[in-house]
Amino acid sequence: MPPLQHEAHPPRCRMGVGAALGLALLAACSSPPHQPPKPPPSPTGSPAPPGADEQGPASPIHLRGPARWVPIHWTGLPGWGQDELHTLWPVLRQNCSRPPEAWRAWCRQLQAHPEPSDPLQAHGWLMQTLQPYRVEALNGRDEGLATGYFEPELRARRQPDARFRVPLWAPPRDPALAQAPRATLQASAAQHRLQAIAYLDDALDAMLLQIQGSGRVRITEPDGREQQRRLAFAGHNQQPFQSLGRWLIEQGELREGGANWPAIKAWTLQNPERQDELLAANPRVVFFREEPLTDPALGPRGAQGLPLTPGRSVAVDPRAVPYGTPLWLDTTEPLSPTPLRRLVLAQDTGTAIVGAVRADLFFGWGEPALAQAGRMKQPLRWWALWPRGAPLPS
Repeated sequence: MPPLQHEAHPPRCRMGVGAALGLALLAACSSPPHQPPKPPPSPTGSPAPPGADEQGPASPIHLRGPARWVPIHWTGLPGWGQDELHTLWPVLRQNCSRPPEAWRAWCRQLQAHPEPSDPLQAHGWLMQTLQPYRVEALNGRDEGLATGYFEPELRARRQPDARFRVPLWAPPRDPALAQAPRATLQASAAQHRLQAIAYLDDALDAMLLQIQGSGRVRITEPDGREQQRRLAFAGHNQQPFQSLGRWLIEQGELREGGANWPAIKAWTLQNPERQDELLAANPRVVFFREEPLTDPALGPRGAQGLPLTPGRSVAVDPRAVPYGTPLWLDTTEPLSPTPLRRLVLAQDTGTAIVGAVRADLFFGWGEPALAQAGRMKQPLRWWALWPRGAPLPS
């Protein structure tokens, strides 16, 4: 998507709920989004599917929370027609497994429609059945911010040992501890007032897992057996989130714009004696629940209640965009002017994901996803797609 500036209301530096919390928060909202030269618009960069000019706006401007939905023609979507939409059909059908009232008729049509054999068929059917709306702020700004998140993959032990001794906690049973700061929780853990689900060997990895909201762990049991499990978000201690990147900038340890995850981790390796001081700067602690990892090909469940799909699921502000809404994304690849334009689904949220034009793109799991998500802080525009003739979201 063409590069854009910060949204009028920038994201808050706080950890999220659901699966999402953009990795860019580790940089503490400490630097502006990457601003490559703005590529020229290309609404007709490739031949549009038949009927593009016939499908015009069908309703007036609609207000929803912090957003305005402005009906437009399909030709106004940059790059429309270039996405491999026929490969997305199974994900769209899964998205229809629990449709709200406005989507029920459309979902019945989708389930009955044969899976398209090529992108042209897929684009054409969507254009016949959906109406695009430009999503913008109430002041008319249609430029915002896209960040990324992912699911870490880590090794863990069920019981602590000399190497694996960083606990991941279940929610406290004692109500008095539910809102306790990090130092109090650590002291309570020593008194066996907290239940540790598993132990990691790196405190910074534990912080990363908390910021992302969920993760996969290969746990070694006391008898030596190994099993893969998922640790899902189960709440937090209600303390404010403080960015590690921002703290390092304020300490003069990192430069503005350079407080990314690799830089933070490199700093801790060079300054091991100050790691506890760094971690103490963030009083927020996330608690987890353990879930079976029955299908490693599926992502964690987002706030919508469905598994997230790498590259196709985004966290949104649900006040602006309802869960399950297809969105045409116009951004750029991480730290690059290369356009990133595709259909995504609003399936998650986070308390840092605030505003009409604000997205956190799920990149998947493991090191490759970390490399992408950790660099994603790009300008954003997007369009919501809504069933023709259905009432708009209240």
